[in-house]
Amino acid sequence: MSEAPIERVIARVRGVYGRWRRDTPVAQMRADWDELFASPVAAEVEPTVVGGVACQWVRPAGARRDAAIVYLHGGGFRMGSLISHREIMARLGAEARAQVLGVDYRLAPEHPLPAALDDTLAVVEGLERTGFTRLALAGDSAGGALALGAMIARLQQGGRAPAAAYLMSAWTDLTASGESYATRSHLDPIHRRAMILAVARAALGANAAADDPLLSPLFAEPETLRHLPPTLMQVGERETLVSDSEVFAARARAAGAPVHCEIWPGMIHVFQQFPHDLPQARQAVAVGARFLAAHLEGAENL
Repeated sequence: MSEAPIERVIARVRGVYGRWRRDTPVAQMRADWDELFASPVAAEVEPTVVGGVACQWVRPAGARRDAAIVYLHGGGFRMGSLISHREIMARLGAEARAQVLGVDYRLAPEHPLPAALDDTLAVVEGLERTGFTRLALAGDSAGGALALGAMIARLQQGGRAPAAAYLMSAWTDLTASGESYATRSHLDPIHRRAMILAVARAALGANAAADDPLLSPLFAEPETLRHLPPTLMQVGERETLVSDSEVFAARARAAGAPVHCEIWPGMIHVFQQFPHDLPQARQAVAVGARFLAAHLEGAENL
């Protein structure tokens, strides 16, 4: 019997993790991560600077220019890049028929949190200053936390929310308090609670707290959560981080926000990054793209 596609994906990811040791330089880890996901894309790619932050426009053919999806990549706040996530940005943009702006936010340990969140806010505010009013946010894992943190920060400051948000395996709780870290540890082939806590400690700055709602959006107040825009969260069934999405969505809905969580059977952390291996990856991104496109279409164009 041939090996299931998801098991081949897991083997590839484990192969990368297996090469790393305690003394592996972070530069090497970043290069390995980029190599795992780098792929040619059918899109125009244009480097730019928004709000003083290096970014990259990814524009598939036919993408609308009067709206933008701001994409925050994952990687535990210390890996991931516009290279590792260019394909998923291009696929998301093609399905949504919208241009995507990838944010090259600063990474830990050189720039610990909240540097990445500061950069995210600077980009969103910079786009608004240039006239964009139809904006959506998207992100995976740590990037999902940044998307939520940016929305929460702006709402606390009296700013406007984006038209919608699409989040994949969002890391909403840097304290890893969810029950799924125990109940699903036998299902997740990579992530354990001890590992998640170690990554969080490495990313946090000296004055940053793991339970800060801007960095761990799970702990945001209901009064703020109720103002969140329509948000679609997707998470794999085989993730210890299931609670990060499931519990956040439940709390947001209880506060009155239109936040929906999908648990994809048999899938792993950010499975959407493996479209050539997994039909579920292609299907999930198409669902997320249609969700964003519908809300961008209905967004106010001031």
